[in-house]
Formats: sequence, C-alpha cells, structure tokens
Amino acid sequence: RLTQAELASLQQRSSEFIARAGKVLVLVLAEHFEGWEQGGKWDDFSFQEANDARIKRMAIVGEEKWRDLALLFASKDLREFPVEYFLAEQLAAARAWLAS
Repeated sequence: RLTQAELASLQQRSSEFIARAGKVLVLVLAEHFEGWEQGGKWDDFSFQEANDARIKRMAIVGEEKWRDLALLFASKDLREFPVEYFLAEQLAAARAWLAS
C-alpha cells in the first residue's frame, strides 16, 4: 500500500529532479501495487501546481483492476498534459507512447 509519507518523499525527490532536468516524461511502474493507505489527506495538489508545467506526458503501468482509480488519482483530463494507463504487459507500448 502506498503511504502518504512514501508519496511525499517521491514527490520531493521528483520535484528536485524536474527542477534540474526541465521538461520531463513520467513513467509510473505500479508493480505489486496494493492500493493506498486508508485515511489521511490525499487531496494535496501542491506537487501538481509546482511541476505540471514541466511534465510533457505521464504513462502509468499496472494491473487492470487499478486503471480507473489510478487515472482518477493522477487527475487525468484535469492536467495540462496527457495521462494514459497501460497494462504490465504493455510496458514497451507505454515507453513508445511517451516517446511519441
């Protein structure tokens, strides 16, 4: 399960990388994903506000059962860049889509 502390750490490291790299492509590999920890505050959009202008595309790779929730969590259709979901066996397609 993804915890808020893990997400905060990932977002901090990602923000630092994006600041150095400029425009980036994001590949999220959700292998062995079991969901999000219960409770807490999951509606902090500060990472998006600070970094979305520097993200070109985001591909999420995971199991079919997480597709809808992952796209909702990633705010697909509410961001200024495209976000797509791919199944684990479609990793090559996800990489190709990011590069297109």
